[in-house]
Amino acid sequence: MSIRETSRVRPSLFGAAGWPYPDEHGRYGPYGGRYVPEALYPALVELEEAFSEAVEDPAFRQELQALLETYAGRPTPIYRTQRLSSSGAQLWLKREDLLHTGAHKINNALGQGLLAKRMGKKRLVAETGAGQHGVATATVAALLGMECVVYMGSVDMRRQEPNVRRMRLLGAEVRPVETGSATLKEAVSEAIRDWLSNLGSTHYLLGSALGPHPYPWIVREFQAVIGREARAQFLQRVGALPTAVVACVGGGSNAIGLFHAFLSDAVELVGVEAGGRGVKTGKHAARFSDPERGRVGVLHGCYSYVLQDQDGQIMNTHSVSAGLDYPAVGPEHAYLREIGRAQYTYVTDEEAIAALKELARLEGIICALESAHAVAAALRLAASMGRDEHVLVGLSGRGDKDLETLSAAAEGQ
Repeated sequence: MSIRETSRVRPSLFGAAGWPYPDEHGRYGPYGGRYVPEALYPALVELEEAFSEAVEDPAFRQELQALLETYAGRPTPIYRTQRLSSSGAQLWLKREDLLHTGAHKINNALGQGLLAKRMGKKRLVAETGAGQHGVATATVAALLGMECVVYMGSVDMRRQEPNVRRMRLLGAEVRPVETGSATLKEAVSEAIRDWLSNLGSTHYLLGSALGPHPYPWIVREFQAVIGREARAQFLQRVGALPTAVVACVGGGSNAIGLFHAFLSDAVELVGVEAGGRGVKTGKHAARFSDPERGRVGVLHGCYSYVLQDQDGQIMNTHSVSAGLDYPAVGPEHAYLREIGRAQYTYVTDEEAIAALKELARLEGIICALESAHAVAAALRLAASMGRDEHVLVGLSGRGDKDLETLSAAAEGQ
C-alpha cells in the first residue's frame, strides 16, 4: 500500500512521513473525533496547538531525544530468538521491556511530560491498568518536579500490586477506583473528571492511542520511535524487512508505534487483542473479533469499535492482562483494519500464559502478559511460514509485575 498524497499533512515527530491522518477534524476515516463536554473542548484545542508547535521546535525535539537516549535507554535492540523459533519463520523481538520503567510507556510519558511543562502545567493526572503507564508517569513527574495523581481500578491495584508500590515510592498519589468493573475503563473516566476540574494547572497524560483528538495523534507520534528504530535495525541486521510485524492491542499505543514505520512497506501488520476466556463466552476484550458485541460507538470522547450490549451499554471486559482489559480500541487501528492495511486476531488467557512460559523457559526472557499475547500470535503465524521469512514481535514490557497473577492462574483462582 502506498501512502496517499495530500496537500495537508500534520507535522510528524517519529511517525510515517506523508501519512494524512488524522485529518483536520481529528479523524482517521470515520473514526476518532472529539466527543467531549463543551467545557473540555478549549483544553483539547490548546493541547493540539501546543503539540503542533512543539513538534516543529528543534529545541523540544532535541530535549526529548536526549532524554530518550540517556534516561530511558533508547535505542532498544531487536533480538532474534535462538530456541523459540527453531522451525518456521525466524522470530525477532523488539525489546521495549529493556527500557527504564520496564515498558514502552516511558516514550509517551517523557514526551507528554515535556509538553505539559512547556504549557506551564504543574500537575499530571493519568490512568493506568497494568500499572506500567502509571509508573512511567510517576517517573516523569519526579524527573520534572511535578505533582502526580494516578487513577487505577481497585481490581487492577490488587493484581498489579508491585507497580502500585513503585508509583507511591516515586511520589505519586494512587487513587483507587471502585465503580463499575474497577479496571481501566473506570480509571480513564476518573482521570478525565479530575482533568476537567483542574484544567488550569493540570495536564492529563493519557497513556494509549485513544480518547478525544489530539490524544491518539500525540501518543502515536511519541510511540512511533519504536517502529522507526526497528525498521532501520532490521535493514541493518537482515538486509531486508520482516515478513510480518505483530503487537498486542489494548488501546493500541505500542502497536501503532511499531506499525507506523512499516505502513508503506509490503509488510503484514498483525494486531492481537485479548481473547480472555474465549470470544463466545463474552468474557474478553476482543473488539474486532466479536461482531455481536464489538460495534462502532463512542467511549471516552472517541468514535471507534466498542464492546457493548444490545442496548448500547458499554460492557465489562475480561483479560488476564490488565493492560488489555479495555472495551474500546484506538481509532487509527479501526481505520487500518477497515482499509485492509492491518489485520487483527485474538489470543486467549490460556494461550498467552503458555507463550509467556515458553519464552521464559526457552529464551530466558520474562515478558508482560500483554506482550505474551503478541508472542502467542507470532508463534502461530511463524509456524505457517518458511525458514527464510521473518516475524518481528513488539515485546512491549517485562513481566515481573505479573508474577502474582501467574501464580493465581496456576492455582485456578
